Amino acid sequence: MRYITFRDLQEKLGGRSRSSLYRDLELGRLPQPIKFGSRVYWKESDIDAALEALAE
Repeated sequence: MRYITFRDLQEKLGGRSRSSLYRDLELGRLPQPIKFGSRVYWKESDIDAALEALAE
């Protein structure tokens, strides 16, 4: 299981802006992050699954 940072998520999604990513989180298009201290991370497998679901 690999965790990715916000910057990694931006790169994975083609350099989308911070506001666009947070909008997608609010609308449920992307899974919510996991918080470790003051930092947020996403499971890469959850992001991949969400992208596949959106593509269908």
